[in-house]
Amino acid sequence: MANRIGGAPPDVLSALGEPYESNAYNLGEGKRLYAWFNCKGCHADGGGASGPALMDGWWRYGADPVSVFVSLRDGRPNGMPAFGDKLTTEQMWQLVGYVRSIGRASAVTGAPSRNDEMQSRPAENRAPAAADLGTPPSR
Repeated sequence: MANRIGGAPPDVLSALGEPYESNAYNLGEGKRLYAWFNCKGCHADGGGASGPALMDGWWRYGADPVSVFVSLRDGRPNGMPAFGDKLTTEQMWQLVGYVRSIGRASAVTGAPSRNDEMQSRPAENRAPAAADLGTPPSR
């Protein structure tokens, strides 16, 4: 492979249409694991901190699902710990789906990909109330 990673992704990825990136349950579990294993501590909500940003669309070791999976499983030099002994394969694929959704420019229909504080504008339910436009006509 071009990214020097041997092996192939599981058949389920193509057979089910990327289920870890389009299924609300899998994205939710990935988001939970992202918080649970304190990925936010290094990567923030995708904006980067001591670890690289996940929202910029360019990842040093590749953004394809297999490369992200290998990064999670085996870790990377200079700070990325290995989680292969802490997560099941299913959980790693869920985390891969969520991490890839953070940097996605287009919306995912399964679930929101970023926390509200990382959005470019407030969520609709957090937007300031509209200015008082006067009293509505009585009926």
